[in-house]
Amino acid sequence: MATTPTDPMDDLDEDAAARGAVYATLAKAFEYPEESFHSAAADGTLAADLRACLDRTGLAVSVPSLTTDDDYETLAARYNDIFELGYSEYTDRTDGSLEAEGPPVPLYESKYRPDHSWNDVNLDLSRAYSHYGLEIDQDERDNHDALTYELEFAGYLARREAAVGEDAAIARLDFHDRHLGHAAAGVADRLADEPGTDIYGGFGELLEAFVRADRNDLAERLEDQR
Repeated sequence: MATTPTDPMDDLDEDAAARGAVYATLAKAFEYPEESFHSAAADGTLAADLRACLDRTGLAVSVPSLTTDDDYETLAARYNDIFELGYSEYTDRTDGSLEAEGPPVPLYESKYRPDHSWNDVNLDLSRAYSHYGLEIDQDERDNHDALTYELEFAGYLARREAAVGEDAAIARLDFHDRHLGHAAAGVADRLADEPGTDIYGGFGELLEAFVRADRNDLAERLEDQR
């Protein structure tokens, strides 16, 4: 997601800034893994950095196991199997009938919102991003309801709260209730039911726990202003 060039970062609130860093790390975790991500996961740096950030947030969220014994190619293949590759088989080869399913754990909010149309979910997100002068990166364009974009947006709002003030915190609480809370819970539930997730199972646990803790803390702090 591309941001406007003016993203004030002076006189930061350390708690909100640390939450922004956690959201940024979660967004990277649910992207196709780069070799640098694999290295940090394999040597424990990733988990240590997340613990340090969470310690600065004041949220009671523990870090599950976030290390892997996979080599890079195996981790990348695992990501594809869980999040990218669908399943298909011919149910009747005589007439070419094909039964197809998406990946075991879709990374799109609309997949977990049967009561909302794809168009409604994505249009509302497009408006939310545009309100802050944000737009989808045209080089890697994806649907607005991609989990990585939603996590990046939550991180942006946390950083904006740290630098600018409480209005961004109110917007983040609303974003949790309208969008991210649904996506995080859906992805975490699917990962919990999926075998062989390795490090991604831990990231599912952290995703759900952190999003829920951030949302509840915001609701408690901002209750009188909603």
